[in-house]
Amino acid sequence: MHVEETELPGLGVRKDFMTASGRRIGVVVHRDGTTEFILSTWDDPDTCQASIPLTSQETTTLAQLLGGQLIVNQLTEEHRDVPGIVTRQFSILHESPFRDRPMGTASIRTRSGVSIVAIMREGEVIPSPGPDVVLHASDLLVAVGTLEGLDKAAEILRKG
Repeated sequence: MHVEETELPGLGVRKDFMTASGRRIGVVVHRDGTTEFILSTWDDPDTCQASIPLTSQETTTLAQLLGGQLIVNQLTEEHRDVPGIVTRQFSILHESPFRDRPMGTASIRTRSGVSIVAIMREGEVIPSPGPDVVLHASDLLVAVGTLEGLDKAAEILRKG
């Protein structure tokens, strides 16, 4: 996929690409650090059809949603030929008993047989997190295991 990056003098940088359906989507990262999600016409990237200003928290959330799904899609493809293995995402909710605690205190692998293979946090990926990684509200955990194990892991993260 080709991403076009265009300097916008005095404003910032536009980064966009053409989707398979012929739509041009992207972001404008302003010099002041703010971000806009944009939709432009296919033939003229300067003709903006829609612009949605995003706060830094919204930008982070969108990045986690898209980045987490990308990791899940890649892992799902890699495990496609392995019967019984599934990939799933879990969000650490504010009320999770493991919020602000090391991941190892949940003993997810021991109790469910599930492996946490990555954590998405504020747009960044923490690959192969160790038991000492502290879980934060809104972390997105990427897990691999059986359906039964993943259901058990979800219960552990919700209830302890």
